[in-house]
Amino acid sequence: MLSLMAQYEAQLDGVFVALADPTRRAVVRRLGRGPASVGDLARDFPMTLPSFMKHVRMLESNGLIRTAKSGRVRTCALNRERLTLVDGWLAEQRRVWDERTDRLEQFVTDPEENPR
Repeated sequence: MLSLMAQYEAQLDGVFVALADPTRRAVVRRLGRGPASVGDLARDFPMTLPSFMKHVRMLESNGLIRTAKSGRVRTCALNRERLTLVDGWLAEQRRVWDERTDRLEQFVTDPEENPR
């Protein structure tokens, strides 16, 4: 069980590291509209193609995108399933904080909890 939790945490960490960079977030946002070639994606960024490819590799190695090569064109597509890691983590955080704010509200409004 611990191994599965450690694996989940490592995957989640990788996704968050990949999404920490504004260039990579912009690529993910763009691929949300549909697949695009690396050349088309790179055109929007003021960097060399080798530098841009480092971003593509980071996204791909963390499972956020998939790439496929056809001839000389490498096409990228968003792996929406991988984003469920982030969605699940955020849902858990929302649940935890909702419970905390509910308890705080109860403490503040319940006279038995808060004798004055």
